[in-house]
Amino acid sequence: MLPALSTYDPPCGGFSFENCPRNTFLQDQGPQLGLQPPKARKTGTTIAGIIYKDGVILGADRRATDDMVVADKNCAKIHYITDNIYCCGAGVAADAENVTQLLSSNLHIHAMSTGRQPRVCTANRILKQMLYRYQGHIGASIIVGGVDIKGPHLYSIYPHGSTDAVPFTALGSGSAAAIAVLEDRFKPNMELEEGKRLVTEAITAGIMCDLGSGSGVDLCIITKEEARVLRGHTNTETRGKRLASYRYARGTTPVLGETITQLELVEESVQIMETDETF
Repeated sequence: MLPALSTYDPPCGGFSFENCPRNTFLQDQGPQLGLQPPKARKTGTTIAGIIYKDGVILGADRRATDDMVVADKNCAKIHYITDNIYCCGAGVAADAENVTQLLSSNLHIHAMSTGRQPRVCTANRILKQMLYRYQGHIGASIIVGGVDIKGPHLYSIYPHGSTDAVPFTALGSGSAAAIAVLEDRFKPNMELEEGKRLVTEAITAGIMCDLGSGSGVDLCIITKEEARVLRGHTNTETRGKRLASYRYARGTTPVLGETITQLELVEESVQIMETDETF
């Protein structure tokens, strides 16, 4: 009896890079062949976080963009991980959403297996290994903050897997303006209201200096006892009121001249298309 043939190949982790030589050829020879490579799209977000006296404060704007189009004016960029850990996502919205959901699932399984509260450094390690495995093809920049048995922690995680443990940070296309505010005014052991005001003004600076960020500021306050998400903490843009009527009466603008031109059909041709009626 002949052995059964199997074409099943075990799944391989990560992305397939078989098309890299093809992509390099198209990039080099594409313009000569009339092919234009796709252009990179700018993503718009401003996220920030600080460690204050009793925990961590995270902040994010609420605008989601698709190239030059505002896709959502009330997007939630602060994601739940566990009861003591939250994160902010910048970059591709789908990548950030699915990565944080997977991280939340893994940490809950880890907590049930060990019987202990998950630590923030565990979330950081899972994320950095996952993003490094995909070599930047997951376009998610993430700020992870939380409070565990070792105290408050704040990490910035980049799409290629590199991480920083910092007392304050900002990511996204508006991060240059936000980090300028944080570097100027951050100090250790800040009080809650002072920290909320600092993060709010940092996100607002990113909104004002970046067209891809906007609509307002969300905050998340994480302490040893609880975590609170403040949706709609501030609104940076409001619709203005119409101050006058912009309707003009007929005849307001005079007509100086009028010309009517008759169009004549010079030539008309009809072509009958051959069709196959065997359906």
